[in-house]
Amino acid sequence: MAFTPRELMARAIQLAERGRYTTMPNPRVGCVIADADGKIVGEGWHKRAGLGHAEVEALQDAGQAAKGQIAYVTLEPCSHTGKTGPCADALIAAGVVKVVYGMEDPNPAVGGKGLQKLRDAGIEVEGPLLEESCRSLNPGFIKRMTLGLPLVRTKSAMSIDGRTAMASGESKWVTGPAARADVQALRARSCAIVTGVDSVRHDNPNMNVRPDEMALSEAEAAAAAEKQPLRVIVDSKLRTPAKAFILQGEAPTLVVTTAAADDERRARLEKAGAEVQVLPADKDGRVHLGELLKELARRECNEVLVESGATLTGAFMYQGHVDELIVYMAPKILGSSARPLFELPIERMGSMLPITITDMRAVGHDWRITATTDIER
Repeated sequence: MAFTPRELMARAIQLAERGRYTTMPNPRVGCVIADADGKIVGEGWHKRAGLGHAEVEALQDAGQAAKGQIAYVTLEPCSHTGKTGPCADALIAAGVVKVVYGMEDPNPAVGGKGLQKLRDAGIEVEGPLLEESCRSLNPGFIKRMTLGLPLVRTKSAMSIDGRTAMASGESKWVTGPAARADVQALRARSCAIVTGVDSVRHDNPNMNVRPDEMALSEAEAAAAAEKQPLRVIVDSKLRTPAKAFILQGEAPTLVVTTAAADDERRARLEKAGAEVQVLPADKDGRVHLGELLKELARRECNEVLVESGATLTGAFMYQGHVDELIVYMAPKILGSSARPLFELPIERMGSMLPITITDMRAVGHDWRITATTDIER
């Protein structure tokens, strides 16, 4: 069957999506090798950091048939050597005559160099093609490469009257099993999950990816959970209990605190298996959230999920650190005494924080609302 260039790039995007949960900290990339008539002779995608990139996988799939053909790849082929060799060199060696790319490499230090290497080798280069769709594959990687910060996504669950828990703190379960399975997918695509010490002390969560709760095939769920995200506790005074569930299991846990933290408490948490890191404090003596995000970017975190209570989530929101909000709304009413979705110091209509709803869909008996924000403070 023959396909148009747009259809071939769309197929490469579909392939890249297969690495949604497994490529971090690398980008999700897909590649299709086709002849001049649009017949596919090979395809591949980047499956996991350290394994072959999408172009290499597609070339291996095509074998000798790759010579003289056209490569469609969602991201500019790399020109540098990391854990694997340069993909631009692999395409040149395979004898492809044309490369169609979806978007340039967002890293300003290397962007365009892979394309130039192909041109210098006499290969025709065309693109970008379906650039917006290709960019949507890797929003966190793009932000980290261009701004030195990860993409921040918050997850919250509320009743239809905007409440997250009873006044006592009781919150299990506001939403149903389908929504909770959806949250597992959010965790799996994240490099780090951030929560606050109050949530740890009150709810005692694991904050890990549980494959048996994911709405995926057994093999896909196992692959998604194989590399657990970094669990991060914002704990300015090191009040995290040493026996907390979040410190247990194979997933790593980072406790971020301030210089004023107690050394004895730090030693107790490190003995329990946590990594404790001191970060600068903000004007209120709490962990500076902007510095935390810089540190997570330094640790090659592309996408960060904030899964916490109203206070910490509200602080991320109010300080302008949130790129995307995901709110699960349950068909329940918790009443006026229950806790609000965010703790935000807003008193006037003129100070309200604008968001843009980008998606709303049913998830089981609940609704998932996705919104973006461009708040700067």
